[in-house]
Amino acid sequence: MNQRTVLGAFAAALLLAGCGSQSDYKNRPRPPSPITITASVNDRRIEVSPRRFGAGPITLVVTNQTSRSTDLVLETDTSDGSGQAGIRQKTGPINPQGTASLKANLRQGRYTVRAGGGGVHPASLVVGHQRDSAQNQLLQP
Repeated sequence: MNQRTVLGAFAAALLLAGCGSQSDYKNRPRPPSPITITASVNDRRIEVSPRRFGAGPITLVVTNQTSRSTDLVLETDTSDGSGQAGIRQKTGPINPQGTASLKANLRQGRYTVRAGGGGVHPASLVVGHQRDSAQNQLLQP
């Protein structure tokens, strides 16, 4: 065999190997676009907006309107009796008049947003069905 034949056979083998694959590719839709939820902590209560939205990724942006440092806790409301493992996420200390944020991927259910130090009335969130996919939305991260 000459060198050209060997090289041609090798190139053909490489070409055939790259043409296809045996694995199935599932074109799964993207998750929903993240939404921003805002919260404000004052001396009496925590205000959250919006309080109802669909399941999916969120960014919770918090402002501390009190005169002392506090942290914020987002957790699953365990009073629903579902028995599912919940989430519990916490910001670091938020200085007076400061801001913080946390990211979470929330499932359908009820959640509580409370201040870590206590003494402030917590807020409730109601998370509904999964929001629509961001599959056909342009300029998504």
